[in-house]
Order: sequence, then structure tokens, then C-alpha cells
Amino acid sequence: MKKVGFLRPSPLIKISHGEPRTLRERIAESLRESIIRGLLGPGERIAEPELAQAFGISRTPIREALRQLESEGFLTVRPHRGAIVSPITPKDVHEFYAVKGLLEGDAARLATPHLRPRDVARLSDLNRLMGEAARRNDVKEFFDLDNQFHEIFHRACGNEKLRSLIHSLVQHYVHVRIAAMSVPGRMQSSVKQHHEIVKAAKAKDAEGVGQVMRGNAEQGAEALVRQLREGGAEKGSGEPRPKSPRAVTFPSSPRRPRKGSSECSTDRPDQTA
Repeated sequence: MKKVGFLRPSPLIKISHGEPRTLRERIAESLRESIIRGLLGPGERIAEPELAQAFGISRTPIREALRQLESEGFLTVRPHRGAIVSPITPKDVHEFYAVKGLLEGDAARLATPHLRPRDVARLSDLNRLMGEAARRNDVKEFFDLDNQFHEIFHRACGNEKLRSLIHSLVQHYVHVRIAAMSVPGRMQSSVKQHHEIVKAAKAKDAEGVGQVMRGNAEQGAEALVRQLREGGAEKGSGEPRPKSPRAVTFPSSPRRPRKGSSECSTDRPDQTA
């Protein structure tokens, strides 16, 4: 199993300047971005000591970041063996999207009669923005907008247990969803399906909304599985990685926290890899 080395700083991946974040969040974003962009591949090991050295910090916030990414499915943490980038198999994809399609399809069917005109207008606006993100090939922005789109149905379905189940499921398979969106042409086809969802929602066609929502999940699965089987998927596909070493770099080290503090810096890193 290949061990990944870390250097600093890097010109490859810039972390967006948003609200102040904890050190754990910054480390998690650095690793997440590296996985999404294919700099860290399936099966590659994340070495805590080298991360600690790169950031000039203790291992505590690093372990917290690794646990966060494990909860999102990006990493698999094994006792006494450390964390590795999680692979994605066709079986994983089929099983996840089968359950997602059933749950979200039912939530959309239940929600449709309760959608207000402003909800439908918001769905339309979000899909327009998703189309713009697709034209820019901005997977991250598309992913965020897609979450907002689906959350409108989750909130309106009137079943909190169903909403909770969907939330838990999709949070644990973030890596699969992003991999599917990264398949060439998938974002564009998803925008077309979302347009059909908006049309059915406007017509108060609950069964139609549920059906298209399930179809959207099925097509996401088909697109990603096809890429996996062709050996051309990027960003966490589960395909074998080249054996040549690949250096992955992270932001310049923040100031070392005071003794006894595992996570005190909120300085924004300029860039990472």
C-alpha cells in the first residue's frame, strides 16, 4: 500500500476564503480537495506523522479531520493501520443509489403536494445555477447546489424519520456522489432531469416527481459504474493507481497552538494540494 508524502506549500489547490474555520476543518478540506481532484487515489495511506509535520501541529486535530472524512466516506480508518482513501466499487455504487432512489423518490412524492410557488421557483433557480456550474465544470459548486435542490423536498415531505435517514445515507456517501458528478457529461444530464422534476412539481404531479427522482439516482449509478468498468473514472473510482510516487502538499504551517490546545488557529490557508 502506497504511503503519501506531504510537502508545503503548493500552487495546485487553493482553499476558498470563507468564514473562519477551525484547524480540523482546514485539514479536512485540504484532504477532501486532494481526493476529489485525484491527487490522492483509492488505497493510498494518509500518514498522520507527516501531516503533523507539514502543518506543524499535534496529531489531535489531524485525527479529528480524519474521523470527519471517514464519516463522509472519503477515508477508511483502520485501528493500528491508519487511514486510507476509500475505494469505490460497482457494488457500492449500485447499492447506494438503489437505496437513495427509493428514499428520495418517496420523499419527493410526499413533498410535492406541499410545495409552495416560491419553493418551485427556488427549485427552478437552483437548477439554472446548476446548469451554469456544469458549463464551468465546477463539480464542487454543482454538488452544493444539488444538495440545496433535494433538501427542499426533504423538508417538505413531512416525515422527519425519512429525512433523517436520507441525510445519514447521503452524508456517508459524499465521495460516491462527487465521483458520479465528475463523470463527463453527468452534470449536464442531471440538469435535464432536474428540469423534468421542476416541471412535474409545478404541475403537482407527485407520482411524476417521484419517478423522475428515482430515475435521476439510477442514471447517476449507471454513469459511474460504466466509468468504473471502463477503467476511466477519476476522483475516487476505485481503479488501481500508478505506482510512481506522488507528492501531495498542504498549506503553509499555521502557528503552532499553545501547549494544551489541539485546535486554536483560524488563520485561512492560502493554498493546498
